[in-house]
Amino acid sequence: MPTAVRVLISSEAHLLSNVAPDVFDGPVNPAYTAEFFADPRHHLAVALDGTLVVGMASGVHSLHPDKPPELFINEVAVSPVYQGQGLGRQMLDALMEHAKGLGCVAAWVLTEEENTVARKLYASAGGLEEGVRIFVMLLEEEVVTGR
Repeated sequence: MPTAVRVLISSEAHLLSNVAPDVFDGPVNPAYTAEFFADPRHHLAVALDGTLVVGMASGVHSLHPDKPPELFINEVAVSPVYQGQGLGRQMLDALMEHAKGLGCVAAWVLTEEENTVARKLYASAGGLEEGVRIFVMLLEEEVVTGR
């Protein structure tokens, strides 16, 4: 069976109980999962090998008083065993197509300069690289960031 890529709906949140290694930074938390899917501005595209989640691309669409909706892509990840099959690009495309359907006019993502794989992926999807700096302000002393 070929790997299927699609954007999950809230009734499919249970699929995240069967995830391949290294798709998420840590274990999937049921409370966070429920909160994620309860918010219609959060979106998750997945790659499924049967019922096994082997990749994911997450995003949130935002509004601002002076701007039309935009999609912030939080992250894209594929289990190492499934890398090199184009799944990252397929999930990214599915997420951006979903965002277009929601009226988003742009999508944006941040990545580290040394992450050449991610930079190549985003460029292949039409992304234009901009020179920016990110500032992270921790709001708690102990934060699980996956770094």
